[in-house]
Amino acid sequence: MVVAPDSFGGTLTATAAAAAVAQGWRRAAPGDELVLLPLADGGPGFVDVLHTALGGEWHELAVTGPLGTPVVARWLGVGETAYVECAAACGLHLVPPERRDPATARTVTSRGVGELVADARLRGATEIVVGLGGSATTDGGAGMLAALGAVAVDGNGTPVPPGSPARADRLAGLPALDGVRLVLAADVDNPLLGRHGAAAVFAPQKGADPTAVGELDAALARFADVLATAFGRDVRDDAGAGAAGGLGAALLACGAQRVSGAGLVRSLVGLDAELDRAGLAVTGEGSFDWQSLRGKLVTAVAAAAAERGVPCVVLAGQVSVGRREAASVGVEAAYAVADGAGGLEASLADPAGTLSALAERVASRWSRR
Repeated sequence: MVVAPDSFGGTLTATAAAAAVAQGWRRAAPGDELVLLPLADGGPGFVDVLHTALGGEWHELAVTGPLGTPVVARWLGVGETAYVECAAACGLHLVPPERRDPATARTVTSRGVGELVADARLRGATEIVVGLGGSATTDGGAGMLAALGAVAVDGNGTPVPPGSPARADRLAGLPALDGVRLVLAADVDNPLLGRHGAAAVFAPQKGADPTAVGELDAALARFADVLATAFGRDVRDDAGAGAAGGLGAALLACGAQRVSGAGLVRSLVGLDAELDRAGLAVTGEGSFDWQSLRGKLVTAVAAAAAERGVPCVVLAGQVSVGRREAASVGVEAAYAVADGAGGLEASLADPAGTLSALAERVASRWSRR
């Protein structure tokens, strides 16, 4: 059996989630052979998972955090390839819950992501893979571009403040990325604008109210015009442009190739080879919801399992996907930690323990021994 979860929001890393599932499963089915394969889809935990699978060298530095204050982040070098995780520099976990309000949602910056990319280029990386997901920002990548030398300015040529793409008229300069191949590893396929865009779908979880969402969407529309003028390419409707608060749009405008973050990790960590020998796949994440069906990790695991006729079950903090929708992506059953723990609050109080208990119950139904 392969245990291949994503991280569980801000409560469990993918590694911790896999360990919790294994612990509970072994209580019910000690004879089952388990292969633990923690995964990621471009969001939080992306570079940690790849380091476990590929090795490589960590590069740590202080960068500009989402609130403009320094945070310590790192990127992973494997040969001439650099793996950067946007959440390390502008992740939602870097904004305290009490600061996730409409005012903050309008001003957070992605500048630190650009500083990580710039450091990787300075150290000789010829390919830079940027994992997108879990960001606190909705600045369209304006901060990232500024750190790379493409500063957004107003009509007077004055640089606009971090996180303020609505005030930009053009880019002064272009990113210093000559000789670098950019890859965008996205966990979602949302466009930049509209009801499926970066502001409407993701900004509310970052503190934006309906008024702020409307303002952010309008700001991103204006910045999309700026990007189109600067790079000669309009990316607002491209799949993945809305990832990580519009960071996807900025990277696509720079010429980045978009790949599935989950698919990339699937390939690099050898998920397929492990499933070739498995009788069951168990995956999971914090919330198994409609966004999960738009290219996130659980769908990649389920698809890989289905290709081999291996059943796949999902263990999640919460489950809001119906049985029919789950089956459409290859998931045979989905179980919520919150249901067995007596509610969401109880499950969050002991995330590892309640996930382990759920795995024990599920093992009694699904163990082949």
